[in-house]
Amino acid sequence: MTKIKFMGLTALLTVSMSMIAQDKLFTLEDLNYGGTNYRRMLPKNIYITWWGDQLMYQDAEEGGTIAKDKSRTTLFTLDEVNATLKAEPSSMHSAYMASYPYADKSLVLLSNDTIQILYDFKQKQTSMVQHIQGTDNHDWNKASRAIAYTKDWQLFVRDADDHEYQLSNDGSREIVYGQTVHRNEFGINKGTFWSPDGQKLAFYRMDQSMVTDYPQVDIFPREATYEPDKYPMAGMTSHKVTVGIFDLKTQKTVYLQAGDPTDRYFTNIAWSPDAKTVYMLELNRAQNDCRLVSYSAETGEKMTELLRETSDKYVEPLNPIVFLPWDDSKFILQSQKDGFNHLYLYNKEGQLLKQLTSGPWVVMELLGFNEKSKSVIILSNEKNLLQKNLYAVNIKTGKRTLLDDGIGVTRTAVLSASGEQVYQKYQAPEIPMSINVRQTSNGKGYQLHKAEDPWKGYQQPIFEMGSIKAADGVTDLYFRMVKPSDFDATKKYPTVIYVYGGPHAHNVDASWHWASRSWETYMAQKGYIVFILDNRGSENRGIAFEQATFHQLGQIEMQDQMKGVEYLRTLPYVDMDRLGVHGWSFGGFMTISLMTNYPDVFKVGVAGGPVIDWKWYEVMYGERYMGTPDSNPEGFAKCSLIPKAKNLKGKLQIITGYNDDTVVPQHCLSFLDACIKAGTQPDFFAYPGEPHNMRGHASVHLHERITQYFEDNLKK
Repeated sequence: MTKIKFMGLTALLTVSMSMIAQDKLFTLEDLNYGGTNYRRMLPKNIYITWWGDQLMYQDAEEGGTIAKDKSRTTLFTLDEVNATLKAEPSSMHSAYMASYPYADKSLVLLSNDTIQILYDFKQKQTSMVQHIQGTDNHDWNKASRAIAYTKDWQLFVRDADDHEYQLSNDGSREIVYGQTVHRNEFGINKGTFWSPDGQKLAFYRMDQSMVTDYPQVDIFPREATYEPDKYPMAGMTSHKVTVGIFDLKTQKTVYLQAGDPTDRYFTNIAWSPDAKTVYMLELNRAQNDCRLVSYSAETGEKMTELLRETSDKYVEPLNPIVFLPWDDSKFILQSQKDGFNHLYLYNKEGQLLKQLTSGPWVVMELLGFNEKSKSVIILSNEKNLLQKNLYAVNIKTGKRTLLDDGIGVTRTAVLSASGEQVYQKYQAPEIPMSINVRQTSNGKGYQLHKAEDPWKGYQQPIFEMGSIKAADGVTDLYFRMVKPSDFDATKKYPTVIYVYGGPHAHNVDASWHWASRSWETYMAQKGYIVFILDNRGSENRGIAFEQATFHQLGQIEMQDQMKGVEYLRTLPYVDMDRLGVHGWSFGGFMTISLMTNYPDVFKVGVAGGPVIDWKWYEVMYGERYMGTPDSNPEGFAKCSLIPKAKNLKGKLQIITGYNDDTVVPQHCLSFLDACIKAGTQPDFFAYPGEPHNMRGHASVHLHERITQYFEDNLKK
């Protein structure tokens, strides 16, 4: 009897503990990326790369091969590597970023803050050491084994024998070498570009001495110090960019003879396979005239204008041309000229040979080529506008072959050296993470990894997706709705609309939880419904969808968001008397726009880093979508929120990073001044020392503050 009673008690405790486990609640330390428990709440990932066509694993202390059955064979350990580095200033402390640049050599590339090495894991010896302490913007070339970097504003190259060459002498915050230019627009994310043979380096030189400083201040010293940012605002004087070519053999530099760089953008630099020619996509300041131009890499002389694309709105090149690896007389250009981003095949004289892809969907990424099958491997949303799937496109026939399961969103896809294999990390609404390895000829392969639900045991909200019609009555708009885990359709819930709405972003796709932000889970746990709608103007829907907002940012977007509000009115469980709105950056602009244009609809809003008037935003982005204050005075006036300050009725909290260099504090402060003059009463909070987005644990504080503002003002 005693044993039976004990067993019964044990079973009861087990059931009780299971129920408790299922009842665990989230905290922001779990959900926010700055939280102490955040990494444990992410879907489990494995780090992998390619050595030729052999899949490799990357762990903290070692690296090696990984087979289909997931078995691993270690090829090197950091202990072995560091045994060869005793004469060096530091040892390797991680193999997570190990790479294998040569398919036919047993060499692994490793680096830390001090050195970069090639380690031969068969011979157990180091074959190259390059000293890079105190340097930034590293760009290494496997052909020559030379590395480019910046140090103290100057640009350098260090060769495989560890000899350093200084390419510039006049570098400063006024004259910037080897770094991103044009404020990272036009797909630019670096400032150096090696030729295929690694013997020549193309690099950006940006003269911004003529650009006005924005007066940022560091408040943390005993006496606050002046730390200005170069910030060219719409319609104001912009910087001038030139492109240099450094020859590693002659150690001489020539500059591309592109003409006067004033009010021009030089983007998407590419090399010919023979390293004799440099190609650039060049834009006028209005960004409506784009030309592909070739230059001699030897002399810098302009050779040919290969093609030209114009628009009555804007042309936005985001990708350099890519030559076919089996035919260096042909290249692929990505363009939206038929209304959607697609691939076009040209010869090197600039003659269009064929359009490789077409349809009411977009090519989202060109991954590379399978030379054996003469195909290009891409990611696109052809299967579904909310998805991102793998395809092979045959160059000769144009036939597209779906390479994955036709579901979800690919987060990462990397081709093997031959292009005959690809590993794909993807998510779907019910799949936190899956990693598959596939043949790019037919899509056959195997699943290497499937992550368990890291939120198992927690009270998870209900994630739903749907669509409504845009304000034009025709266009489909997709939304996500997040409901409390104990949702009861007979009750009424306070509801928050989360909004971004601007270019080059979207909120809803077919990834895990329909791409829900973790803060939405936190709000659902507190008894809110959260609604997210991608309006016209957001990405991956083609030119007509994206350019509907041209010269009137916020206006079409608000019309579509209000269609979302109309939809919410049809839902009996949405309490329309307790409707809030929140967004950051462009979403902050949208939040205040909605609060002041529809003051009787929204009770509470939280606007983070908001644009207030586009005349204070930077040149490249601002002028692409709005023109200049002189060329589009009506548009700037219509979109400015300064005159709308008087309309504010609900509770509005504005939050900014005190040192925001993207949406400078002038925006928030000017709106506060307008509210003071109008007699309206927003709340304001600033994060000292923080940029446009809060970093580290400050982000936890930020999201608790946002949440508490709705708790204090919307639940009443």
